[in-house]
This record gives sequence, structure tokens and C-alpha cells, in this order.
Amino acid sequence: MRETDKQIATHQLKCISKIKMFLLALMCAYVSKTLSGSFLNSILTQLERQFNLSTTLVGLINGSFEIGNLLLMIFVSYFGTKMHRPMLIAMGCMTMGVGCFLQSLPHFLMDPYEYETTVSKTSNSSSNNFLCMRKEIQIFTPTEDPSECTNEVKSSMWLYVLVGNIIRGIGETPIKPLGISYIEDFAKTENSPLYIGCLETGAIIGPLIGFLLGSFCVKMYVDIGSVNTDELVITPTDTRWVGAWWLGLLVCAGVNVLSGVPFLFLPKSLPKVGLETNVNIIEEDERHETKEEKRDITIDFLPLMKSLFCNRIYVLFLVTSILQFNAFVIMFSFLPKYMEQQYGISASEAIFLMGIYNLPPVCFGYLAGGFIMKKFKINMKQAAYVAFCISLLDYLLNMLCFLTVCDNSPISGLTVSYEGTQQNVYMERNVLADCNIDCNCQDKIWDPVCGENNLSYMSACLAGCEAYFGTGVNMGFQNCSCIKSSRNASASLGLCGSRPGCALMLQYFLILSAFSSFIYSLAAIPGYMVFLRSLKPKEKALGVGLHMLCTRILAGIPAPIYFGVLIDYTCLHWGTLRCGKSGACRIYDSINFRTIYLGLSAFLRGVSYIPALLIVFILRKQFHPDESNTAVMEVVVKRKENPDKEINIQTIYLKENEIQTKF
Repeated sequence: MRETDKQIATHQLKCISKIKMFLLALMCAYVSKTLSGSFLNSILTQLERQFNLSTTLVGLINGSFEIGNLLLMIFVSYFGTKMHRPMLIAMGCMTMGVGCFLQSLPHFLMDPYEYETTVSKTSNSSSNNFLCMRKEIQIFTPTEDPSECTNEVKSSMWLYVLVGNIIRGIGETPIKPLGISYIEDFAKTENSPLYIGCLETGAIIGPLIGFLLGSFCVKMYVDIGSVNTDELVITPTDTRWVGAWWLGLLVCAGVNVLSGVPFLFLPKSLPKVGLETNVNIIEEDERHETKEEKRDITIDFLPLMKSLFCNRIYVLFLVTSILQFNAFVIMFSFLPKYMEQQYGISASEAIFLMGIYNLPPVCFGYLAGGFIMKKFKINMKQAAYVAFCISLLDYLLNMLCFLTVCDNSPISGLTVSYEGTQQNVYMERNVLADCNIDCNCQDKIWDPVCGENNLSYMSACLAGCEAYFGTGVNMGFQNCSCIKSSRNASASLGLCGSRPGCALMLQYFLILSAFSSFIYSLAAIPGYMVFLRSLKPKEKALGVGLHMLCTRILAGIPAPIYFGVLIDYTCLHWGTLRCGKSGACRIYDSINFRTIYLGLSAFLRGVSYIPALLIVFILRKQFHPDESNTAVMEVVVKRKENPDKEINIQTIYLKENEIQTKF
């Protein structure tokens, strides 16, 4: 008898150790997958400029990750639980590494990046046709040389990024559903919220590293090492700047491959921690379950699907998640672009601020939410109340972001007239005026300069400048007829800085974002536990996978695309390529951009509280927490009275969950 007790104690320690090893490995996998995902989100504007894409196509690239998920989601979620789950997760991590490497390939296959400018080609020569030439008709026009136009076809290499993202999505598929179901199956029930909180924390550490990596890479020029950066006439704040996006993808590829290695050494299954009887019974149960799995691997699929869609809590949570995820994808994917356009900061600074202000509060919120669930043993009904109230508070707080306004820096001919008066940005745009109409300027080229009157102009020629001095980013212009000034009417390269109040508004926006992120994540763990506790043990892997599938089909894929279409309508000026085709957008209407970005997200989140409120009402009427506690106590008493009696563990789990989901 003592020898048996020792065997049980030893086996319990091994089980606890292995489940913690699995948790640690899964946290690393969460870090690696979210690292690569957040890094890609941070370089979307760089890809847009590198390949001269519209925001719609950038949204397609962003959504292609979800397309990869869809290809294997249901298969992995259902059949994956019958297979070696750690091994499948290892294969997924390594597949993600291959996808990241494929995404970086275009940089090594393409010619050096060429940005739209007239100055860079002539600043070190005697030619000055980028100035106002009132006597000579010598203007820059887009070339129609077939050989040069052929080079632009290489921009189709963005398809490598698209396909690589699909492959990365395929690799990510098994990590969450199989990982969570493994923990739910083999960890103590009261520890699950804390463990899932740890996973969500790992899912925040990854983006934090990803955004810091993105900020670092974007600050470096894309062709660093192969071009002389001293000859550049653009800076990181310029909308034509492209950072070293490919470098971070190589880092992500290596991290993803390494994160899959620990899973190769983990077992297919473990006994439920805290409910072991003896080693022989456990092994016999595992053999019995394996036979049952082989027999029922396909038979019970349709009944499980029917059971899921007859579960009102599950269906309502699914609808809530789809609406919330639409808003989240929009907010998260385009936040760096919004901060660039709204507050006039560089892409590197926007990515850095997003990571520093948003992700640490989310991390603390997840940990706090998991700790509260474990400490106070919050049941399903209480968790629904907590999640709804806290999330609603975050929604109301987030509405204050509408007050953090900052308009476009005035650009003559686009947002204001040449006299500096406001004009309709869509109806009254006229880049030519009396001061530059005889300068023979190209009116589509984006090579902005800032006049000493604090007005920006699309080019030195359109500013009426007739002379220049200096080279590179230090180049300046003089005798500019369109610049009304008491001095020598000079200008410098680049757009003028943001208006004085924008820096303060940016701080308010970041502080609101930090508080909002903490409050939102605080509600996430209670809400997710309502979702998990509404499922029976056999339904969990399929339920989690189906949840991920639906949110990707109805949110992850379409949200960045339809939002990209809406954002493209707010573009004020598109770049011009060699052959006269349109390139990436150079500047947006900040007012309409803000209205769409904040307004659409607020609308989607607002609608999501309708099904969420229905969940609270259903649980308020029909959930009886005392029944669940009684079921657990009965199991404990039976074990004390009959320590040697065989108990069907799967039946106990099922009974407990049937009590919780009895509607």
C-alpha cells in the first residue's frame, strides 16, 4: 500500500512538472507567433511604400494570415485532439518560420528601392530642372521607356509577402486550440484561468518585442549597406521613407523555428492533475480512450457541431467576438498609420509608442484578470457580470479619443489655398496658382518643401523657388514666389511640422489608450472563461477552433480589406511612378481618416454589447453556481471513502460541465 502511494505521489509530481513544461513551451510559442504577427502589422506602411500598393491591397496582405488559418482550422481543432498535440504544435511553429523567411525574399530579389523625387537625380549635377523654370520648358515627366517600365513589374513581388503570410497562418493554426485544450484536459480546473492568463501574457510580450523590433528596423533605411544614406533627400518622417522591413522578418523566422523544438520532447497526453487514482488505472484509461478515439474519430463530429450551435451561450459569445474582433483588427492593424497621419510622427516613433503605451497595460490586465478569477473562485455567472461591466467601462472611456483631434499640416493647393485659407479638400484642389503657373511644373510629383511661412508645398517648383543651396536632406531653396514672407522667401525639404497643439493631443491619446488597454484586458480573462465553461470537455477543442474559424472568416479577413477601401477614399494625393501609374498614398485627409478609424470601431463595439447583454440575462436566470460546487465536493468525498476504487475521470468532467451548461 505504501509503495502504491509512493508511485502515485511520484506520478503526480511528474504530471505537474510536465504540464508546467508544456505551459512554458506554449508561452514561448505564443511569444513567437505574436512577435511575427505584430512585426508584420508594424511594417504595413513600409510594404505599402516599397511595393506602391493601395491600403486595400495592404489589407488583403494583412488578412491573408487568416486565410491560411482557414485551410486547416476545423481539421486541426477536431482531429488534432486525437493526434499528438505537442508534435502538431511543433510542426506549426516551424511552418511559421518558413512563412516569415518567404516574406523577406523580395528584398533580395528586387533592385534597390527608388522613391519619387526630382531633387535626388539632379542635386549633385549642374541641372536644376526641379526648380521654377520660367523661360525654359524643361519639366520632369513620367518616362515611357519600356525597359524602365519593365522594372516596375517587379513590384508584383508583394505576392511573396502574401503567400508567406498564408503559410504563416497555416503554421499558427494548431497552437491555440490544441494548446488550450491540452491545458484544459490535464491541468487542475481552478488553475486553468491562471494558466490561460499566463498564455495571454505571453501573447502580449510577443507584440511588445515585435513593435520594438519594428521600430528599430523601420528607423534604418531599407537598402542599408548597399546605398550611401548620406545622399538621401528623405528622412524617416517622410511618407516616402521605407525602413529595413526584411531584417525583422528574418529574426521572426529564426524565433519561430526555435520555439517549436521543446514540443518535440513532450508526451501526447497526461493524467488530469489532482484526480489521479493509481498508475495502472491511468494507463488502462489511456489505452481505452485511444481505442475509443480511433473508433469515434469521425462519427461524433456532426453531433458535436449540433451541440455547439444549440448552446445559446456559445452562439451569443461567437457573435460578440465577431463584432469585437472586427473593431480590434481595425484598431490594432492601422494604429501606426493613424498616428503617423494624425499627429505627424515618423513610422518608427508611432510603432515604438504603440508598443510602450498599449502592450504593458494589456499584460498587467491579463495577469490581474487571471489572478482575480483564481483568488475569488469566480463562477460562470459572476465572470459574465465582471466581463460585461468592465468592458463597457472601457468602451465609454475610449470614446474620449474623439476629442484628441489634430488636423493636417496645411499644404498649399491641397488642404489650403496659396493664400493660406481653408478649402474643400475634395472639390477645390488646385495645385497651380498665379505664382507658379508659368513655372512649367509637374503637378503630380510629391517632393514636398516647407516654406518659412509654415505652409507646405508639393514641390519646390510649385512653391515658385528659383534657386537652391546645399545637398541631401540639408538642401534649401530661395526666391520662392509663392511664399509670402518679409524675408528672402526660402523653403527647406520635407513637410512642415505638425501644429503646436498636436504634441499635447498625442499625449492625451496615448494616455487614454493605455488606460483603455488595461481595462479591456482586465475583462478578457473572465469573458473567455465564460466561453470555455460553456463547453463540455469533448467540445472544447472543436469549440475553440470553430470560434477562431468564424472570427477569421467574418472579421480577420474582411475587416482590414473593407477598412482599407474606406481609407483609400480619404487619400488626398497618390504617388506617381515612372510610367505615370499611381503609387502609394502620400497624404490623407486627417478629419475623415479620424472619423472612419474611430467611428467605425466604436460602432462595431457598441453593437457587440447587445448579444453580450443577452448572455448576462441568460446566466442570471438559469445558472445555479451551488450545483457545480456540490458536484466537485461529491467527487472528493468518494475518493476519501474509496481510495482504491476505479473512477471514470471522463464521466466526472462531463457531469461537472453538464451542470454548468444546463440551460
